[in-house]
Amino acid sequence: MSKNDGMNYAPKGKPNKVVDKGEFKIAAIGLDHGHIYGMVNGLIEAGAEIVAVYDPDIKKAEKFSEAYESVKIANSEEEILEDPSIQLVASASIPVDRGPLGLRVLDKGKHYFADKPAFTKKEQVEAARKKVSETGLKWGIYYGERLHNEGAVFAGQLIEEGAIGRVIQVIGTGPHRANAPSRPDWFFDPESYGGILCDIGSHQIEQFLHYAGAKDAKVLHSKVANYNFKQYPKFEDYGDATLVADNGATFYFRVDWFTPDGLGTWGDGRVTILGTDGYIEVRKYIDIARDSSANHVYLVNHQGEQYFNPSEQAGYPFFGHFILDCLNGTENAMTQEHAFKAAELCIDAQEQAINVEPALSEVL
Repeated sequence: MSKNDGMNYAPKGKPNKVVDKGEFKIAAIGLDHGHIYGMVNGLIEAGAEIVAVYDPDIKKAEKFSEAYESVKIANSEEEILEDPSIQLVASASIPVDRGPLGLRVLDKGKHYFADKPAFTKKEQVEAARKKVSETGLKWGIYYGERLHNEGAVFAGQLIEEGAIGRVIQVIGTGPHRANAPSRPDWFFDPESYGGILCDIGSHQIEQFLHYAGAKDAKVLHSKVANYNFKQYPKFEDYGDATLVADNGATFYFRVDWFTPDGLGTWGDGRVTILGTDGYIEVRKYIDIARDSSANHVYLVNHQGEQYFNPSEQAGYPFFGHFILDCLNGTENAMTQEHAFKAAELCIDAQEQAINVEPALSEVL
């Protein structure tokens, strides 16, 4: 992955094919965020065949076709949606457009896989719930900071094995490098990207629900600010929130655009998971000043202290499970309600957030 830009985050892992070539054909519509490459990589490694791409910007489509030789550049969105051989459409379009595109995709009898945030408004979540109920099709969401990081995957496996007992609290940090000069205009417009808690906060809330084994949660408090990017007055460069889950587990997370240039990767993302019998810390992308590789997992429980690096071992099981879920109507990768609930909660956090700087006098 690039040191300078999380837009280009496109992990590759060991192929673990669950279908043969031609059994699951996919296409991409909307290449506004570089996450599309990670999404497609994950599906291809699980056996999917990428056959078509469309983006209004032909240069983006041409770049994509260079990365995937099997792909044909379509002349329109309709060309892909009308192709009966395509079973799933993946999209990393501008966030505000992802929900409406998903409705069109499902209307054409295809499954959908959206980058996060899949929605910017709760009305979009409700429309998606209704459409999924009507069609029986899948609406997957790419929460890549858990699904596409082997340290995060391995932490979940440790929890499932009972390594730390019952999870009672999670702390997540999701710093990112802004690299503002390379960003498109929509990146700075909250109407387009949903706000910082809706956008990169979605990774955090999804991992909390997963690690805590929770089905629902409530946002207790949230804050946003624009501390440093005054040339973009609507932009939010900082956000945090506190939640409590339906099973009593609690959560605090912070997201920001303040990764310094001296860090060897785009963000020092971490998660600490406290259980009744121990705790786990995951240093997802780097162990600063010690090891520039990713996937550092620390476990402390009654048996002692352990360090793991599950790179090229834990893999990315979500993608194979998701393909099989699409084919078989199962929910082994991620339940549909879990995907939607995480999206809904990040919008709740965004809508309830105090804007710290303008409201500073009120807060104090």
